Amino acid sequence: MIYVGAASDIPDGEAARVQGEVSIAVFHVDGALYAIDDTCTHQDASLSDGWVEGCAVECPLHAACFDLRTGRPSGPPAKKPVRTHRVVVSDGHVWVEESVEVETGARPGVRVGAVAAEVA
Repeated sequence: MIYVGAASDIPDGEAARVQGEVSIAVFHVDGALYAIDDTCTHQDASLSDGWVEGCAVECPLHAACFDLRTGRPSGPPAKKPVRTHRVVVSDGHVWVEESVEVETGARPGVRVGAVAAEVA
């Protein structure tokens, strides 16, 4: 597991970047946390620097949008999804379990006030 920090350190609508096998972005959206690979699959741009709207992030380079729950792009220019990762909140601290491969289904966000037994 990769330690992200205190849940209170990630304001709603913002993201934090941590280093795993690759850079991972952890987004706080409407009280839930989502983790995806930080690099856009279209070109090398940091998604944590992008714009968040609902459960999607727009890449700051060429406006490719990715669903934070599935990692799937909503359309061109990106064609390949980014990996999603499991988020765990324990005692107000956020951890990410790095995925090995791209998920095929949606990964629900974990609520910021969740306990360790509640994971995404």
